[in-house]
Amino acid sequence: MTEPSAADLAEVEAQLGRAPRGVVEVAYHCPSGHPGVVKTLPRLPNGTPFPTVYYLTCPRIVSACSTLEASGLMAEMTARLDADAELAARYRAAHEAYLADREALGHVDEIDGISAGGMPTRVKCLHVLVGHALAAGRGVNPLGDEALDAMGDVCPEGAARTVAAVDCGTNSVRLLIMSQPLLEPREKSEAMQRASKGPEPKELIREVRLARLGQGVDATGEFHPDALARTFAVLDEYARIIADHGVDETRFVATSAARDVSNRDVFEAGVRARLGVGVDVISGEEEARLSAAGVLSGVSSPRPTLIFDIGGGSTELVVVGEDDQVASAVSLDIGAVRITERFLRTEPPTAEEQEAARAYIGELIDGAGVDFAALASAIGVAGTVTSVAADHLGLREYSREAVHGTALSAETIRAISRRWLGQTADEIAEQPLMHPLRAAVIGGGSMILDEIVTRVPGQQVLVSETDILDGIAHELLAR
Repeated sequence: MTEPSAADLAEVEAQLGRAPRGVVEVAYHCPSGHPGVVKTLPRLPNGTPFPTVYYLTCPRIVSACSTLEASGLMAEMTARLDADAELAARYRAAHEAYLADREALGHVDEIDGISAGGMPTRVKCLHVLVGHALAAGRGVNPLGDEALDAMGDVCPEGAARTVAAVDCGTNSVRLLIMSQPLLEPREKSEAMQRASKGPEPKELIREVRLARLGQGVDATGEFHPDALARTFAVLDEYARIIADHGVDETRFVATSAARDVSNRDVFEAGVRARLGVGVDVISGEEEARLSAAGVLSGVSSPRPTLIFDIGGGSTELVVVGEDDQVASAVSLDIGAVRITERFLRTEPPTAEEQEAARAYIGELIDGAGVDFAALASAIGVAGTVTSVAADHLGLREYSREAVHGTALSAETIRAISRRWLGQTADEIAEQPLMHPLRAAVIGGGSMILDEIVTRVPGQQVLVSETDILDGIAHELLAR
C-alpha cells in the first residue's frame, strides 16, 4: 500500500469539496492523471464506522454514475440478479472480495459482514460498484464492469480539468469557465519540483449579467425579493452553461452585499438549488487577495502597485510590493450602489449631494492606510473602471481586448464623471454599452474612481479585464 501524496490529497479535497477522511491510498488514478478512487479506513478518525472501502472521487465518473442511476439501470440489474444464478454467484464473490479488502484494513464489529452498494443481493449504489471495479480491476465486480462499459470513456488520457468561477457582487453576477490539460501523476510531480504552473489554462467562456442583488440592502439589511428573482434567473442560465461545458468543480463567491444581510439563508438555498454548491461569503481581505491574483495574471506594471476593485457595495484597495507579495489589503464600505443609495438620491444628483458623497469617499480612502505617495502604478478592475474606459475609447460594441490595458488620466476620468453626474439614469442608459442597472449607479462609482486617481502619483490608472474571477479560477486549477 502506497500512502497518498500531499498533491493527491489536495486534489481529492478539491474533488469532494471537503477534506478527505480516513484515506490510506489512492486506489485508482484516471487515465487523465487525477485520483479516481480512494481507499478508506473502515473506521474514520472520528470513530464512525465506514463500510465503503473504495470511494469514488473523480467528478466525471461520479456524474456518469448518477446519470446511469437516474436511467433506472439499478432496478434492471437487481432484477437480473434474481433471474441469473451465474451472475448472482459472481456478484456474491465480488461482495466477499470487498469484505476481504476491508478486513485487511482493520476489523469493525458494527459493519462486520456488511459490504456496500447493495451487495450481495441488490444494487443500491453504482458509485460503490464502479469504485470497486476500478480499484480491483476488471473481472472482480461484474455489475461494476457493466456500469463502466455503459458510461464509456468519460475521463480519457489527455482530458482537461474544467472549473467554473462565479462572482456574485452587489451589482453584477459574473461567470468564468477555464480548462487546463491534466498532468499524469509523474509529470505533475516533476512540474511541482520545477515550480512550474503546468500547461497554460484556456478560457472557455466569460459572462456578466447585471442583477443588482444589493438593491436596498444598505437601507433594509436584507435582499429584496425582486433582486433575488433577478439573481436566480441569472444563475438558472449559468447552471445550463456550466453543465454544457462539463465543469469538474465550481466555486461560488459572494462579496459585499451578502456579508450584510439578514436573509442570507434564502439566497444560499437558491444558489445551492441551481448550482449544487454552497456560497462562499468571503471577507473583504480575501476578496482583495483574489482580485490581486487575478489582475497580476494578466497585467504587468511597476511595483509597488495599487490594485483597486470598485464594486457595488465595497471597494478593495490592495498594494502589491516589489516582491510581488500583497503588502496591504483593505475593504472599504464605499461602492457604486452604496454611494448612490446613501447620498445621490436626486436625478441628477444635486451639488450638495455630490459634495457630501465626495467628502465621505475621500475620508474613507484617506483613512485606509495606503501610502499613495510611495506607489509606482495603479490598476483598476470591475464595471465602473471598464465603463469609463469604454466611454473614453468611444466603443459602440464592447471589446475586452480594447479595454484591457487602457490608461486613464485623472482629467479624462473627471470629465466623464462630471458628465454622468449631470445626467439622469435614463439619459446615461441611452449611451452605447450602458445597461440600465449600471446607469443608475455609475455616477457614484465614477466619483470613487475620481477620488482614487487624484491620489495616485502621475494621476493615471491602468484598466484590467482580469480580476477576481481569474483569481478564483486559477486557484481552483492550481489545487
